[in-house]
Amino acid sequence: MAGVSLRRIEKTYPNGFKAVHGVDLEVRDGEFLVFVGPSGCAKSTLLRMIAGLESITGGDLYIGGRRVNSLAPKERGIAMVFQNYALYPHMKVYDNLAFGLKLAGTPRAEVDQRVRHAAQLLEMEHLLDRYPKQLSGGQAQRVAVGRAIVKKPEVFLFDEPLSNLDAKLRAAMRVRLTELHRTLRDSGQPATVIYVTHDQVEAMTMGERICVLKDGIIQQVDVPTVLYDRPANAFVASFIGSPEMNILDARLQPDGEGLVVVIGAVELPLPASKTRPLLATVGPGRAVKFGLRPEHISAAPRIQGDSVEVKASLRFLEHMGSEVFVHLDLGGDSLTARIPADQLAGLAGKVRGDAHGFHLQLGCCHLFDADNGATLLS
Repeated sequence: MAGVSLRRIEKTYPNGFKAVHGVDLEVRDGEFLVFVGPSGCAKSTLLRMIAGLESITGGDLYIGGRRVNSLAPKERGIAMVFQNYALYPHMKVYDNLAFGLKLAGTPRAEVDQRVRHAAQLLEMEHLLDRYPKQLSGGQAQRVAVGRAIVKKPEVFLFDEPLSNLDAKLRAAMRVRLTELHRTLRDSGQPATVIYVTHDQVEAMTMGERICVLKDGIIQQVDVPTVLYDRPANAFVASFIGSPEMNILDARLQPDGEGLVVVIGAVELPLPASKTRPLLATVGPGRAVKFGLRPEHISAAPRIQGDSVEVKASLRFLEHMGSEVFVHLDLGGDSLTARIPADQLAGLAGKVRGDAHGFHLQLGCCHLFDADNGATLLS
């Protein structure tokens, strides 16, 4: 396998629109890296530039240490799995898997060995004699992955391969693809994978590292836990996590030797762990964005000393089984709390508009610059 290096990569279309703005990124040899972001953030454009399906208008692209800007896709040592699978409908599964190898003049015995090895890895030996029209969506997706495996590429590229599957099958295929990557690594065939998705749940569960993109610019690259716990800016904070982080307009005010966050008429005293790093860099009265994850809002008192009670009115509840998403109104601002179902006793009988005391765990809050969204608490 091989690493992939993007150095000041740019994409400008003939009409002058600049889709990718000087991207610098190192994808490690054998790594599973995910590009994630909203529609139009250029994640698929970047993937197609790596594949050679989209021209590069600035910067340098290296695969395995070799500059590949001007190389055709077949010369780059990559294999791509598309959103629509792109299987040949008139060929059986076996022939779909073998087609590229036969075109390359691979000996028949080796073709058979590679095809059957891929089928075994993906548990689809029983599908080899079927036509694509006889396959379910998940089976067709496995065939598309198998066709990439038989090529033994240096880099696997996945362009939203699960988006056409239903929710249950999507979850199962996430596990299968992640296990496949680990199986190849454990067998001495580490696979470098670059995977594109707009689904942050896919990104968080599959990626060893995640690259968050917005408007053709990298916002943050890190392991899932760091993106979740220490987002670099308000965009990453709101995009990573489900339900998304509550982010409210606020301002900082002095309170003796500390600071309080003022949201409308609500004052929230910051714990010392948050105040100390702010006092040296953030002046009182500064406009900020206050962020708090839904799981850090409770309908019952917290034991932690940094928990503060606020009165908020109920909007509606989403019952998710073992937990409930409680949507609140805090002085005109919307909040979402993620609360275990067994902690809702205090809300029994309450209806839309009723007030209730909720506890905010301020030791877990985030503060972002009101203008550029950058985090103020590293």
